[in-house]
Amino acid sequence: MASFNWVSFLRITLLLVLLAAITVACFTLPVEKILKDFLLWVEQDLGPWGPLALAVAYVPLTVLAVPASILTLGGGYLFGLPVGFIADSIGAVIGATAAFLLGRTIGRSYVISKLEDYPQFQAVAVAIEKSGFKIVLLLRLVPLLPFNMLNYLLSVTPVSIGEYMMASWLGMMPITFALVYVGTTLKDLADVTHGWSEFSKTRLALVLLSFVVSVVLMVVVTKVAKAALEKALAENAADIAVVGDAGSSSSAVVDLHEPLLVPN
Repeated sequence: MASFNWVSFLRITLLLVLLAAITVACFTLPVEKILKDFLLWVEQDLGPWGPLALAVAYVPLTVLAVPASILTLGGGYLFGLPVGFIADSIGAVIGATAAFLLGRTIGRSYVISKLEDYPQFQAVAVAIEKSGFKIVLLLRLVPLLPFNMLNYLLSVTPVSIGEYMMASWLGMMPITFALVYVGTTLKDLADVTHGWSEFSKTRLALVLLSFVVSVVLMVVVTKVAKAALEKALAENAADIAVVGDAGSSSSAVVDLHEPLLVPN
């Protein structure tokens, strides 16, 4: 009879507790209202500590797979550029890293069990073994997979945590900047609506032009990144085909998918 493994028991227990917390939060908590109240608290009570609190708030949201777009917009609305961008950018990386570490440790078994829901990720995982930083960067730029799920899926690939953090930080910059800019613009418009500041026609034209340029750049960056990602995956698919032809057995093909998992 196999000996009892306390480490495995602890992992499973912690994972069940986390899943229960996520389920309760999703069905019982008014998440949107909580986030709005949090941003109001940051604005009114925290003063210079506000950006730090905003960055830290990304951790529970990302771990619980709750979209943090409202925080990103809030960063722009409350702090503008560049402070809002810096706080949101750092917070997004910290949150993504927390989810990554959770998936690589106590949540590993659960993440592996969910991989069958993302069959296209096997090709991605094989490509990551060859060039981890590049593939993670492109995945962040291209919405191929859900952002929060991607944090966990990447945790069971061979990518190092250093490459993961740097590639994620750079890859999330465009969308973070765009959302912060939108938040900043909303703040300007709100000030005008309440009569707290004036909005000249020149400034309005500049804001609209900047918004259009941001959208165009986002579209261009996404298209270029998508093409690069497709090329990288195609190259790895070709490598797999070559190995499969030369190699011989079905077990060799299975071995090609081993990078999908982080060794125990």
